Amino acid sequence: MVRRPVAWVVAVVLFAEAVGVAGLNWMLGTMVDQQHMSLAGLDPDAMATSSKAAGVVFGLYFAVCGLVALLVALRGRRPAGFGRVLLISAAVVHGLLGAFAWGLVGATAFLFMMVVLGLIVLLLMTYDRAEAGPAGPVPGDGPQDGDDPARDVPAGPGGPAGHGPAEGGTGPADGGRHAPLTPPAEPSAS
Repeated sequence: MVRRPVAWVVAVVLFAEAVGVAGLNWMLGTMVDQQHMSLAGLDPDAMATSSKAAGVVFGLYFAVCGLVALLVALRGRRPAGFGRVLLISAAVVHGLLGAFAWGLVGATAFLFMMVVLGLIVLLLMTYDRAEAGPAGPVPGDGPQDGDDPARDVPAGPGGPAGHGPAEGGTGPADGGRHAPLTPPAEPSAS
């Protein structure tokens, strides 16, 4: 099964990104502070502090997303609730970062962001597909052409067990052997 290895890879990549993003922003904030840089007249201290704060916030965000992926890998169950929302938001963030990276950094950073985006989406989709079960009937499961499942069922009042009406009612014309698969539609109120 591919699900758990994908979850492990996503967890490791998100933890590495958390450390990388936090370290990069912290380094940029330190450089701005040491060189007293200013952008459009902004205070260098405010720029350094905001860069370091952004590094801590984004580092924690990616670390929590990595923790969600790690829990998915350990438990073998799909992410639910807030964890699922975090992973979806991480996929969106990686899509946006990939778009910015293409213009600012180059194709390599874009490809990295797209690979991480693909891994997160794969993690979300494989667990959804596995939880939903098979989409159609399973071969060999159920009656074959020409088989009548009600043939071997002992008849009770109104037809075979489970197919006839309630006690005292009348069944279909064929004795209840071919019950409808879906109930009839409700009449509309209009």
